[in-house]
Amino acid sequence: MLKAKIFVRLKASVLDPQGKAVTQALHQLGYSNVNDTRVSKYIELILDETDHSKATETINNICDKLLANPNTEHYEFSLVEVEKP
Repeated sequence: MLKAKIFVRLKASVLDPQGKAVTQALHQLGYSNVNDTRVSKYIELILDETDHSKATETINNICDKLLANPNTEHYEFSLVEVEKP
């Protein structure tokens, strides 16, 4: 089995209002040294698959179709082997 660790992030050119809100809240809490915040998504999927190339193809399809908006986000992932429960 393989675990996919997926990070979905906004593209650098896309404004991040949630990140701005977090930065402002941190400033109000006294963390004035925080300059900028970007909020991202982290997703883990367990695949009943042992072939890394097949798993890579599956994860790319899942990200392209569901997890990431190609207009505003990009994604990256890594695959790690896990034991079957």
